[in-house]
Order: sequence, then C-alpha cells, then structure tokens
Amino acid sequence: MTKLKTRFAPSPSGLLHLGNVRTALFNALLARRSQGIFLLRIEDTDQERSAEEYVEALMEDLRWLGLGWQEGPEVEGEVGPYRQSQREPIYRAYFQRLEAEELAYPCFCSPEDLERVRKRQLAAGQAPRYPGTCARLAPEEVERKLAAGLKPTLRFRVPLLATVEFEDLVRGPQRFATGDIGDFIIRRADGSPAFFFSNALDDALMGVTHVLRGEDHLTNTPRQILLLQALGLPVPRYGHIAMIVGNDGAPLSKRHGSRSVRELRETGYLPEALCNYLARLGHHYEDTDFLDLDALAAKFDLNRLGRAPARFDLQQLHHWQREALAHQDLDTFGQWLAPVVAQQVPADKYQEFVEAVRPNVVLPEDARHWATVLFGEELVLKEPVLPVIQEAGPTFFTQALVAVDSCGTDFKALTTQLKQTTGAKGKSLFLPLRAALTGELDGPELARLLPLLGTGRLRQRLQNCMHPERSLTTY
Repeated sequence: MTKLKTRFAPSPSGLLHLGNVRTALFNALLARRSQGIFLLRIEDTDQERSAEEYVEALMEDLRWLGLGWQEGPEVEGEVGPYRQSQREPIYRAYFQRLEAEELAYPCFCSPEDLERVRKRQLAAGQAPRYPGTCARLAPEEVERKLAAGLKPTLRFRVPLLATVEFEDLVRGPQRFATGDIGDFIIRRADGSPAFFFSNALDDALMGVTHVLRGEDHLTNTPRQILLLQALGLPVPRYGHIAMIVGNDGAPLSKRHGSRSVRELRETGYLPEALCNYLARLGHHYEDTDFLDLDALAAKFDLNRLGRAPARFDLQQLHHWQREALAHQDLDTFGQWLAPVVAQQVPADKYQEFVEAVRPNVVLPEDARHWATVLFGEELVLKEPVLPVIQEAGPTFFTQALVAVDSCGTDFKALTTQLKQTTGAKGKSLFLPLRAALTGELDGPELARLLPLLGTGRLRQRLQNCMHPERSLTTY
C-alpha cells in the first residue's frame, strides 16, 4: 500500500505569513495522522525573486512551529534534490519528451501580442485564453524564427473537446471543459519551467499522494492533471482549502493584523498558540481544549475542512496564546519573559513578579508594562483613573497612608483597617487603591503587588493622591 505523502512547496521570495503556514500545518497534520511523510520542496525557479535568506527563514519558522519534514532540504531522501533550481536536467528531459510526442510546441507570441488578444476577448465577453496562434507552425517556420534569434516559450497542447474531472478533497466533484483552458505555457522564454509544469511534475516524481493548497490554485489543477496524464505519471489527490480573510471579507493583509511568522515569534507568540489557532482556522475541531501537535493531528479530518472563507480573529489568537502560556510551568514562563523584563525587575523579586503578573500577560510587552508600573520611578496616571482618585478624596488616601504605617504591605490587614476608618467597601475601597498604586483600573491581584511595590513606593504614590488640586497627569 502506498504511504500517504503530503508536501509544502513555498517559493522563497519573502517571509512566511499565516496563510502559507496554515497550508504547511494542514499538510503536516494530515501526514502525521496517517504516519505518512511530510515533504518540503523549495520552488525557487524564479531566481530574480528567490533569496537564500528566505529559504533559511522558512525552514527556521517551520522547525520553530514543530513542523519538521521527513524529506526535503537538509534531510534529503530518495527523490531529491528538493530545490527546483537543482532539478533543471529533469525538467529538460520531460520538455524534450513532450515536444518529441507533439504534446508541446514553441510559441513566439510576444507579451504585447498576447495582451492585445486578451483585450479583444474581454471586449467580446469571452474568457481570456490563448487562441492557438503558434499551435500549427510548420517546422520550417519554427526554424526560421529560431534562427532570427527569437526566444520562444513552450506551450502544452491541451486536448480539444475533453473534460477534466476530479474529486476535490475539500470541495467535492469538480469538472472543467478543456475548451475553456487553452494551451498554456510550461517553459518560459528564458528556459525556466513555469509553475504549472514544475509543481505538478515534482509532485508526481516525488511520490506526493495528497496536496492541500489554497483555493486560488483550483483552476490550476485541471492543467496539471492534463500534464501528468499526458506523461503517464501518477496524479495526486488535490484539496483546495478556503482562503483566510479579515473581518471585512477581504484577503488577509497587514491592515487586518497579519504579520509574518518571524514577526509573531519576535513579538512573543508561542508556537503552540499559533498551531492551535491555525489548525482551527478553516477546520472544525469538536475538542475545544488546548492540544499538542500529536493530538491536533489525531483529530484532523479532511471532512471537517470548511469551504467558506476563514476569518482571522486576533482575539482568538490571543485566547490560544493564553492557553499555551497556562500550559507552561512557572520556570519556563519566567524564562520566556526574562529577555524583556529581567533588567527592570530586581533579581530578588523576579519570582514573585512572575507569579503576580502571569494571569495578566498575553505577550512579553504586557509584562514590561507591569514591570514599569511596579518598579518605575514615575507613575503615569491616564485619564480614566483621575475621576476615581478625585472621587475617593484626600481623606481616603490619608487613611490609606495610616494603614500602610500600621500594616506595611499586608494587603488583607491594610484593606481591613482602611474599610474601618473610611467606611469604603467593594469597588469604592479597592478601585481608588488600585488606581493610586498602579495607574490602572484592573490588573494583577493587589495582594501580590503590594510586597513588590514596598512600603516606600506605597507611601509615595498615596501621598501624591492627597492633593486633588495638583495635576495628577504624571508624577
């Protein structure tokens, strides 16, 4: 029985973003679920746009996410090389075969010629497709054009009056008339293979059995099936997953909060959070618990892949970030925060700080904020807290100072005494206290924050709230 094999085949022309990482994740989960093979292939035939730095970056991103590959660069295997730029002799042999069998022909039409035809077809209400201008050039005419120095593309000869049918793993039965396709380019004028050709050929030669890719490739699939059938090569099973969109329904972009995986990693998102979020973006899991990769793979089901566009929701990503953080032990959590806050937090208070802020941290920047609040020399009071402080009045803060002198940083004793001396309780007690000490109206438990602030800072901040006639914007 043939072992299931999926693949991820990026072009190294930029950093990986959420859309292509989700494609990699789905293919990796499908392979892992079936104890199959996840293959990585670098599609770098466009040398002008491809860069080695992006190859290194994408491999680093995949490994960071836990999406290791069983075949591909640096791992290798029996069907390499796994960079298309190193497979030129293979492509050349198949080009020659297609030409010898008259399944492909040279095309001398210039881009300007093709654009004029395209405009005429659109004006006539027709779908743009190549009209076959060079399909029947006599051999002598071909030789004359070559001798004149013209550089032709190579077009695949699409069968007339045929139908391409296949069962899409996501979208069900698909049917395409070849008359709507037109002969398409498989080799560019510079001799490099076109995507249609190299992508399909490599899938077949590398034994890929299942291809999950974006729905924008759906119309490419009949062309690639025709190619592989003409060459007598195996055709993978294709599934076209829904695109990711923003809240406005437009394709996901930076204005929706989309960033590269590298940017997300540098911001502090955890790989487990991204995997849990992306696995559910266009794929339904009955289990809403936080899952590791093995569990995500075990419950991955092609029948649960949706056809409707998947909407990116930053709040959902933050939910899974919180879940991922909750599954870390305290030491790991502290090490994760250390590069951002270790210099601000006194070493002897670091463990207490980590325990105090943990429930209120989604990203390291959140911890930096609390480190500044607790250990900064100047506290910034924002507009929302000023009315709370002013409403509490000077007497409240005078009594709070007395309570600090009596109880120090013992939160329970301090608030009990303050309640007795002021009559304040509930929000009227706790909200002005929090506002005065932290400049915020919510946050970590005050009982944990008071020992971190120390009696010196407690006194200073309470004293600054005793004079409402002074500006409370900053101090």
